[in-house]
Amino acid sequence: MKVFQWIDNIMMKLEEFILSFAIILISIMIVGNVIAREVFNSGAFYFAYEVSKFAIVIATFMGIAYAARKGRHISMSAFYDFAPFKVRKIMMITINFITAIIMFLMAYYSYSFVMFEYNTGAITTSLELPRYLMAVFIPIGFLTAGIQFLRNTYVNFTAKAKDKVYLGIDAVDYNDEEKKDVKLEDLSV
Repeated sequence: MKVFQWIDNIMMKLEEFILSFAIILISIMIVGNVIAREVFNSGAFYFAYEVSKFAIVIATFMGIAYAARKGRHISMSAFYDFAPFKVRKIMMITINFITAIIMFLMAYYSYSFVMFEYNTGAITTSLELPRYLMAVFIPIGFLTAGIQFLRNTYVNFTAKAKDKVYLGIDAVDYNDEEKKDVKLEDLSV
């Protein structure tokens, strides 16, 4: 179990690094392109669009797994929020399991897309890199997201979750957290 925990920690740190790097790269490319174009009247950042697009794909698809890990996905929870504990537990297990299956299917189909891109030999226009390099993060993101959703399903079956519902591996459902009274002095600035 310690080995799996170690691998999980490495994966989480890697996901955090990739996401942070991708967001910073997008910012640098867009700001740099605007400054080069508007201030210096230069096309020095001719590759900014491609690099930004590449970073957006990475951030989007690698972010799916990270959001699943942390229980931070957007959800429509009107019925879920008002359901009793047992119903919420069953709903969370079902939602996570079905989502995992969908993620694995998407990984399979996106892998087919990557292989298509690879076989065509298409390259990007500015940097002249193989287009499949950008697409390779799509199935990786879906695969890791599917694994995270399976883990979220599993954690709701463990003894750790006997009286709680987990949205993510360590994310307890906000309906199960203890209600805290907010005092007026807590709101002052």
